[in-house]
Amino acid sequence: MRRAIVLACAALASGLTGAAPLPAEQEARAHRLAQSLRCPVCQNQTLAESNAPVALDLREQIQAQVAAGRSDDEVRAFMVQRFGDFVLYEPPRTPQTLLLWLGPFILLGGGGLVLWRRLRPGAAAVGPDREAAQDQAERAGEGA
Repeated sequence: MRRAIVLACAALASGLTGAAPLPAEQEARAHRLAQSLRCPVCQNQTLAESNAPVALDLREQIQAQVAAGRSDDEVRAFMVQRFGDFVLYEPPRTPQTLLLWLGPFILLGGGGLVLWRRLRPGAAAVGPDREAAQDQAERAGEGA
């Protein structure tokens, strides 16, 4: 009796839940899916990396769905239905996420424009520092 309890605890501690193991191809597919989905609890960790209890449950859910013959898109759709677009590392391109996708390019373009305007030839000739330097040079020339 005691030996059965020890074996049961060891099986639970090692992560064996009694579910039949998947064939290698399906196991690899489930792992790829878990790597492409974000853990809803952890910050910027995939389901494959996370040790949170919800991530363990979701990995089992992914394996069950893969074993049931669901496609990758169906598994992702299930996760999005349950947790929203946050669970996807690559959010869909929709009008709501347009700024998310274009924002870095807009910021880069704006920064490049500011840099170009400050560094272009003749840009320094118009500033107040240039006028102050000219006034100082004129006064120094008058005093000589």
